[in-house]
This record gives sequence, structure tokens and C-alpha cells, in this order.
Amino acid sequence: MEMSERDRDQQEEPKPGQQCLLVAGSELSTYCFLRVPGAQMEVPTGSEEPSSVPPDYEDEFLLYLWRDYLYPKQYEWVLIAAYVAVFLIALVGNTLVCLAVWRNHHMRTVTNYFIVNLSLADVLVTAICLPASLLVDITESWLFGHTLCKVIPYLQAVSVSVAVLTLSFIALDRWYAICHPLLFKSTARRTRGSILGIWAVSLTVMVPQAAVMECSSALPELANRTRLFSVCDEHWADELYPRIYHSCFFVVTYLAPLSLMAMAYFQIFRKLWGRQIPGTTSALVRNWKRPSDQMEEQGQGLSVEPQPRARARTFLAEVKQMRARRKTAKMLMVVLLVFALCYLPISVLNVLKRVFGMFHQASDREAVYACFTFSHWLVYANSAANPIIYNFLSGKFREQFKAAFSCCLPGVGPCGSLNDPRLRSSASHKSLSLQSQCSVSKVSEHVVLTSVTTVLP
Repeated sequence: MEMSERDRDQQEEPKPGQQCLLVAGSELSTYCFLRVPGAQMEVPTGSEEPSSVPPDYEDEFLLYLWRDYLYPKQYEWVLIAAYVAVFLIALVGNTLVCLAVWRNHHMRTVTNYFIVNLSLADVLVTAICLPASLLVDITESWLFGHTLCKVIPYLQAVSVSVAVLTLSFIALDRWYAICHPLLFKSTARRTRGSILGIWAVSLTVMVPQAAVMECSSALPELANRTRLFSVCDEHWADELYPRIYHSCFFVVTYLAPLSLMAMAYFQIFRKLWGRQIPGTTSALVRNWKRPSDQMEEQGQGLSVEPQPRARARTFLAEVKQMRARRKTAKMLMVVLLVFALCYLPISVLNVLKRVFGMFHQASDREAVYACFTFSHWLVYANSAANPIIYNFLSGKFREQFKAAFSCCLPGVGPCGSLNDPRLRSSASHKSLSLQSQCSVSKVSEHVVLTSVTTVLP
């Protein structure tokens, strides 16, 4: 991007007595100031010596900054539209997730409790932190004062910790349920206790983040007139402390939990797609009887259920359980993958900046600005992506989303149809009857018998 003639003039070396401020944003600009006797601030100077300074020069200068620097450029309007889209999708989608589990008792499972907790963290970060982050990225100024300078970054760090711990507990619960079902059994009471523990740990561990945040002005002469060029950043007593803190933050909130969750889901994948689930040794094999044993029981007057029909019901029950567990595992793996991809850029950039001291003297400030802005947007996009994943990969959540939208959008369906137990039960009986008829007639005699003869010698 070529520099304009005005920017070249502003990039000139300061004259004696001048002070220059380098502002990095969509355009690289240098503002030079000269102390004028009797003036309340330093005023910008050009190539000519200043003469008289109008009394309202400060207001004119602030207007100039707004018009030529702070007003969003064309590509920044695209960023604003992307932030607005994420804001709406994240708030509406995660609210619907919470309502779906709250209004339907059959969806109150251990996994869904953790999903609701993840949605609450997404709602928190979207409603409170997203608007502030958007304004900071556009104006490069902190406009919310000293108190919120500590509160908003703290809440953002808390939401990251809650999300990571919640995903870790979900992976641990699925790992026990599928790989070691006899060692531990999750209950709703234990799940609620785990969620309270997640929030307590996150609120406590992230206190140092709030302690080191301070608000300062890059141009003290304008501090009493405007909050433009105010900066909310970390202030440490020694340069070693931020390196240690952010190194630990990266390992504890990203690298270590994602590595452990990847190992857990790898074992889950092997169990569900490569082997039989422990604890559910095939009842198909246990209940199978040779024809000679069946004839003996019939000769003794014992009632024997027709073998093809009994084997078909057992087979269908196991297939249904396997498919349900595979769908849940697939959805959770996608959620974890999207989380890792969305948080990877900001995690790497944060380590490069805080630990290795990069970007302080970067030559291409516009590229650095674009990278950090896009990485900030990706963090919030993850909050909007989760409800979309639930909609495409979970039939139960998809039905609840349709029922919720049917109340607002005419023509989608009857409002509250899924809340009516008669309609819900009739729909389930209808699907089960169709499935049973089709399966028993076509599968029982061929697939079931083939499975038995394949498993048994």
C-alpha cells in the first residue's frame, strides 16, 4: 500500500522542540507537536512555523482525528458487519441451547449440562466483551475507563478458562462412559458440582489478569479532553513476570488440555469405530441358542420366543446405542476441533508478543494490526459456531431450534409442537414402528443370522 503525499509529509523528522506520536492503524501516521506558550496542549505542526493558535484549536484537532483517522475505513465496515453477525448468532444460538435443555427433561443429560455451561460462557463473553473489543479494534483507543479496563479483560480470561475446563470435563466424561464404563458413572448431581467448581477455579485463577491491567493515555495533553488514544494494557513490575505468566497461560489454557482431550477422543474413536463398546458385550451372542437346545426346551414345555424376532430386537437396540454414541462423539470432536482452530491464532500471537517481545518494532504495522484484529474476531466466532454445530450434528437440538423459530416465523411449523407430549410421543412411536417393521422384515432373517454365524464358530 503506497503512502499518500500527506503521510510522507507527516513522516518527516521532528524539528527541535517537537514531539511526535506514531499511530499505527489502517494507515501509518506520525503526528508532531510543538509546545506553544500559553496553550493548554501541544498542537500539530507542518513544515511552516506556527503563528497564532485559535482558542478552539483543540476541538478542531479532535475533529480532524475523527474525520481522517478514527472514522472506519471501507474494510473496517466489513469487520463491523462480521462482528454484528457473530454477536447476533452467538446470543440467539446459545440462548436457544440453554432453553432447549431447560424446557425438555429428556435432554437433561450429563453431556448437555456441560454444553449449557459452555453456552453460558459464550453468552457472557459475547454480551460483555465483544462490543468493547470491536471498538478497540476500530478506534485503537480504550473508551471505557479504568474500572472496565480491569473487568472486561478479566471476564474474557474467565470465559476462556470456563470453556477449556468444560470441554475437558466433557471429554473425560465421554472417555469414562465409553472406554471404562465400570470405573466411574456420572450423575446430574456430580455434574452440577463440577460446573460450580469450574466457575470457582476460573474466577480465582484469572485474578492476576485483572490486577495487572491499567488504563493510560498515549497523549497526556488530550487526556482531560478525550479518551482517544487511551490504552488498556498490562503493566508489570519486571519484564520477566509477563513472560512467565503468559507461558503458563498458554500451556494451562490451550496446549495441555487440548493434548489430553485429543488423546481421550482418539481412544473414544478407536472404541466406537474400531472395536465393540466395553460393558455391552453383545446380547445377540449371549441370547443365541443352537437349534438343538431350542428343540430340547420346546420338548420340555418351555415357552421359547421366536429366535429371529428376538435377535432382531436385540440387534436393533445395540445398533441404536452405537449410532447414538457415535453421533454424540462426532459432534463433540467437531466442537473441540473448531475451538482449537479459533483460539490458535490469538494464542500464538499472544505468546510471540508477550513472551518473545515481537511486534514492538515491527516495520509492517498494518499487517500486524490485521492479524490481531482477525484473531480477535475468530475468538468470538467460536461462540457463534457452537450452536451451528449442534444444529447440524444433533437431531434433538435441531428439532428444538425448529420449534423455537416456528414460534417467531410463520410457516415453519406449529408453535410449541415439541412441547406437546402427545405429539412428541406419537412421533416417536411412529418412527419406532416404521423402523421396527422395516428392520424386522428385512434385517432379522438375513443380517441377524449372518451376524450370529459370523461371530460363533
